[in-house]
Amino acid sequence: MKFRHTESMPSLAPLEEDSSGDERTATPTSSVAGRPAPHVESCIGLSALDSDDDSQSSGSSARRAQALQPHLGFKKVLVTGGAGFIGSSVAAYLLERGDAVVVVDEINDYYDVKVKEANLRRLRALCPDKERLTIFKGDICDEPFMLDLFEQERPQWVCHMAARAGVRPSIQDPFVYIHSNIRGTTHLMELSHRFGVKNFVFASSSSVYGGSKSTFFSEDENVDNPVSPYAASKKACELLAYTYHHLYQLNVTGLRFFTVYGPNGRPDMAPFKFIDKVSRGVELQQFGDGSSSRDYTYIDDIVDGVVRAIDRPYPYQVFNLGKGSGTSLKEFISIVEKHVGKDAIIKVMPDQPGDVPYTCADVGKAYDLLGYAATVPFDEGIRRTVQWYKNEYSTDICESEEKPKGMSKRVPSFAEIRRASVMREAQKNAEFPIRPLVSL
Repeated sequence: MKFRHTESMPSLAPLEEDSSGDERTATPTSSVAGRPAPHVESCIGLSALDSDDDSQSSGSSARRAQALQPHLGFKKVLVTGGAGFIGSSVAAYLLERGDAVVVVDEINDYYDVKVKEANLRRLRALCPDKERLTIFKGDICDEPFMLDLFEQERPQWVCHMAARAGVRPSIQDPFVYIHSNIRGTTHLMELSHRFGVKNFVFASSSSVYGGSKSTFFSEDENVDNPVSPYAASKKACELLAYTYHHLYQLNVTGLRFFTVYGPNGRPDMAPFKFIDKVSRGVELQQFGDGSSSRDYTYIDDIVDGVVRAIDRPYPYQVFNLGKGSGTSLKEFISIVEKHVGKDAIIKVMPDQPGDVPYTCADVGKAYDLLGYAATVPFDEGIRRTVQWYKNEYSTDICESEEKPKGMSKRVPSFAEIRRASVMREAQKNAEFPIRPLVSL
């Protein structure tokens, strides 16, 4: 999987806070599994926006005038959820361009931990230097653990990708989402303002738009009516983020992701599920009549947007990161069939509670202020994902059992989380709260 991302190649030594005008001379490290180091280009991204375009609105032009130039200095970035799909992909890019990365992840079993462990192995293979890549296993809600981590590592940039995911499971047990998403994000922002973090970027979700009827979902829309506890938890994080900016001048950016997919993707998401089930000749469930539509966004494009946001410390912003066009469920299944080379076995099911019928991102704001634009069409993204599934997942990760692992598991209940917290408290005088994950 080749990354196409931002130009922010760091120097080999940290620069001062106002070093955005300095030039870099370092080159990205070689990548894992033969993947070439990315050609980085975000420094020219905003200058390219200066071309005359009569179709741009006056509002868009005004936004562009306020766009920040990227910070070009070396960064030590804390990436929470760094064993997950998006987190590990962002961490890989940051390492490739020469930054230092601190990964923290509790490695829960919401989906097969072998997928997460494989992501961490890829990061370690990419960067054997344990000074530049440090990996910790722990819960972001564990206060002693995270305090020790901040005191020991002193990250100045935070990319908060850790979250409890899933719309439908959040309806079954909303307390887990309050704990992990709201409490976890608040805890990280509290530590970030206390330790002088320069920029805090966190994952929100397109789910906050609920059942919006807009053709394109805009950040200017009212999103006060979420239709699932998951969406409500993400909206709450956006509100708390503004509060921390207002009280402590913490630079905060929230990123509303639109259905991210690609190689190394989450096994509980539809793109992975459909490719897996069509490949194995297993029945897949189609919820509704197939007319529902999603803005599916390829992982390279999402990482590009995340890194652009990290490099531009806006005081407070929320951005959509999507492809900007939708794909119907019927068309989605047809594209998977084409690239897998098999027909799908489909069982039509009723619509699911909490699901929204349509998502499509208005990415104009991200284009104007970040220089972000998705480049990978859905057909090409699925082709690449199928290729990864055949060449890597099915041979290196997937277990050879009749019922393969990697599918979504039951979400631990709030009571189970509380019991785990009590156990951690009992062990805090031992080697925990902070210790590196087993050397990878």
